[in-house]
Amino acid sequence: MEYRQSFIKKIYDSHKQCPGCPSPRKVQEFFEGVLGVLFPEYAVKIMKDPQEIEDRLAYYEIQLREILGNNNRLIDESSETVAADFFDRLSDVYDAIHEDILAMFEGDPAAKSTTEVIRSYPGFYAIAAYRIAHLLQKQGVSLIPRMITEFAHSKTGIDIHPGAEIGRFFCIDHGTGVVIGETTRIGDHVKIYQGVTLGALSVNKEDADVQRHPTIEDHVVIYAGATILGGKTVIGAESVIGGNVWLTKSIPAKSKIYYQTKMYDASAETTDMYVFKNDA
Repeated sequence: MEYRQSFIKKIYDSHKQCPGCPSPRKVQEFFEGVLGVLFPEYAVKIMKDPQEIEDRLAYYEIQLREILGNNNRLIDESSETVAADFFDRLSDVYDAIHEDILAMFEGDPAAKSTTEVIRSYPGFYAIAAYRIAHLLQKQGVSLIPRMITEFAHSKTGIDIHPGAEIGRFFCIDHGTGVVIGETTRIGDHVKIYQGVTLGALSVNKEDADVQRHPTIEDHVVIYAGATILGGKTVIGAESVIGGNVWLTKSIPAKSKIYYQTKMYDASAETTDMYVFKNDA
């Protein structure tokens, strides 16, 4: 009995120290509600007139204000200011996601319509979650942006940190196993496939405030299973990174890197090799 009371006290202390923890359920409800307003394909019901849309946006602004108001330690400004600013800037996020939808539709021959992309492509859901979370992150909101991208991660297998900087017309094809780290910088018209990792070489806490993840410039294609690591690694514009390539060094614009596997030969010094071409 004494052991049980001690256990109960430990649990009570943890609850007491976390009086304003944001509820995962409320944060998920907020995100999916906003997504349903922006995209009728995700709406519980189709809204019939502009006033209804305005009312729903006002409802989710109040909901965000309440979430932030109950968790003042997660923001530097008032919850009213942050919530109002978020919805004032939501139009830009909406336009950016539509550019991503177009990139996925045009980049995948199997896509029959943009509606198919919205309803069934994991890349759409993950990128939409990232863009909404990234807006909150830029407003200085802590924790909640990460919770939103983790909902998408659990649903799609695509892990995008809300702190990453991602440009326009971003396309993720298939997507399972994609990892995009916190300080990654991605340009415009970039396309990546499943299993791609844009990661860090260092996991030391003292490096938390420096760029640890790579920079991917405009019009780059990265094929399945490629791993690109390091904050000083820059993939030049219009480059193509082949499947299963492992990179920790920069490459110039218009480069092509392919990984080739050779049959094992005990008399040979190497069994694997990379092929580098540059069209610049």
